[in-house]
Amino acid sequence: MATALVILAAGMGTRMRSDRPKVLHEVGGAPLIAHALRAGLALAPERVVVVTGPGMEDVAAAAHEEWPEAGIAVQAERLGTGHAVAQAAPFLQGFEGDVVVLYGDTPFVRPATLEAMSAARAEAEVVVLGFEPADPARYGRLVTEGEDLLRIVEWKDADAGERAIGLCNSGVLAAPAPLLFPLLDRLEPAAASGEYYLTDVVALARAEGARATVVRGAEEEMLGVNSRADLAAAEAAFQARARAAALETGVTLTAPETVFFAHDTVIGRDAIVEPHVVFGPGVTVETGATIRAFSHLEGAHVSRGAVVGPYARLRPGAELGEEVRVGNFVEVKSATLDEGAKVNHLSYVGDAAVGAGANLGAGTVTCNYDGVAKHRTEIGAGAFIGSDTMLVAPVRVGAGAMTGSGSVITEDVPDAALALGRARQVTKPGLAARLMQMLRERAGKTKDR
Repeated sequence: MATALVILAAGMGTRMRSDRPKVLHEVGGAPLIAHALRAGLALAPERVVVVTGPGMEDVAAAAHEEWPEAGIAVQAERLGTGHAVAQAAPFLQGFEGDVVVLYGDTPFVRPATLEAMSAARAEAEVVVLGFEPADPARYGRLVTEGEDLLRIVEWKDADAGERAIGLCNSGVLAAPAPLLFPLLDRLEPAAASGEYYLTDVVALARAEGARATVVRGAEEEMLGVNSRADLAAAEAAFQARARAAALETGVTLTAPETVFFAHDTVIGRDAIVEPHVVFGPGVTVETGATIRAFSHLEGAHVSRGAVVGPYARLRPGAELGEEVRVGNFVEVKSATLDEGAKVNHLSYVGDAAVGAGANLGAGTVTCNYDGVAKHRTEIGAGAFIGSDTMLVAPVRVGAGAMTGSGSVITEDVPDAALALGRARQVTKPGLAARLMQMLRERAGKTKDR
């Protein structure tokens, strides 16, 4: 059966106390809506519709980054979940398959759970995702009889018996489009709020002889984000899941609770990650690499056997070959370091290509920015860059070449050449002692005034 996704993302989330729409707040370096959309990929949907509110073009843009063909429906008035889903109807005209409703602020619904809902559609027209939380609190309750879902009761409308039910409503629902949208047209507004609730679809469907059922999911899948505290809880849940997955696949985390992953972090087996490492989006670490403590990586690729850190920073475009060494207080950005290259401490390598086996001494800086444009530095294989060398780009240091410590290199250095770009040392015997004596006498006179 063909599937369409409808993602509800129109809420501003007033409890977030934010100028940004709620679904754009990030977990694991990706907006909440991206997590919801990725979960839906498991169903291989033919169509995707994201329901936003007025003026939420940034939400539409985030959705299109994940799913460029997504339709964007605007809910001009926020009149409840049923009204929100109805806004997707123009994008699904003529669609005969199933519609699965997800929420942009509920990032952890598992693909396997959605697949179970899709399978359950073979036995029932309406499938609702339920869960049994440790504290049911004020969730809507699912009233069942055997495998049949009889109705969904909002907590405020439930009697004592219904409130004692532990099975709660997540809001996620699947139903065939030819059934769902006519039922949405028949929804009546709630007396107190004037809103149209998607939950009322169950009773309407049963009144027409359709069957409704429940698929149960884990409580952690239903974590919704409505406040900063919820966002922090969602991040903690994501990190716990990511750490467990890394350990399961053969990654050594010496202090797992201190390592932070992004949504797309990839780490190969037998890699070692020491304490207090942060992975931003776009990082791949290959088998057998080591990321030492207090390092930060984003948009970087680390090859087999490479060692990064401690206290290193890899920025977007950092490409480290096999057995590369990037040491403490080294920053690499938009640069390629070929096999066996070493930048062991206190250096900046940006907009550069470093050849195999090259060695950059402490304090090496590629001076890549002139205030207007970025420029490239090329360092050949086997080159030796002396400590405290400033490489003023654009510049090339040839294979096997050397620079003297403290040099400022502004011209290309041929292969195997030595370049010195520093002032000649001048030594004045005894001058240091006389100068210090003069300074002390001057300081004493000033103090006596």
